[in-house]
Amino acid sequence: MLGDSWAALADLVLPADCAGCRSPGGRLRYGVCESCVATVRRLRPHPVRPVPAPAGLPPCVALGPYDGVLRELLLAYKEKGRHQLARPLGRLLGEAVAAATDPRAPLTLVPVPTTAAAARARHGDHLARLTRHAVRRLRFLGREVGVARPVGVRSRPDSAGLDSASRLAAARTSYHSRRVGLDFGGIHDPRRCVIVVDDIVTTGATLATVNRLLTAAGTPAYAAVMIAATRLRHQK
Repeated sequence: MLGDSWAALADLVLPADCAGCRSPGGRLRYGVCESCVATVRRLRPHPVRPVPAPAGLPPCVALGPYDGVLRELLLAYKEKGRHQLARPLGRLLGEAVAAATDPRAPLTLVPVPTTAAAARARHGDHLARLTRHAVRRLRFLGREVGVARPVGVRSRPDSAGLDSASRLAAARTSYHSRRVGLDFGGIHDPRRCVIVVDDIVTTGATLATVNRLLTAAGTPAYAAVMIAATRLRHQK
């Protein structure tokens, strides 16, 4: 929490270029210029599916492709310490969840767990921050929503540069069920819609593994919802 507070304070007091287009100065809201805000506002959640899709992958929805302004915002948030972006990005995640689900259904969000090493490198759990803001947005929209953490993660190799098969093998050995968290968020309530949330989907290996663990616990995911989806390059 202290790391988050210092990062937020630095965002407020230090002059910054736009996190989306890097243009200097101007009117910035959460570190983003009006033009980039308008670009992101035009995005609409839509179904996505990696090809090939790993077994166990639930239906997936993303706000937009992982390129352009959306990619720059996520990189600035995750890798460059622009933690003030958690609020607008989390709101976008919440709105994508709302668009992907029946407005009458109570929701349980299951964020993909972050490794301890990644949390240290990013001065906190980046997805936990996004999830908190997504929950606030969903509640503002009148949705009943809770959060459950029934999946844990051990240390795992950096997925950058790994092909689909290697990512799937790494995910299967890294993620595991947790007794703690199974009852949080009303996850076992049959009326509730279980949604796995993440920031980016690439091959779908992590989402498929998390959903297999949820299914084994009797709580399969209705869908996985992300902010962005990469465009995969076919590998030989």
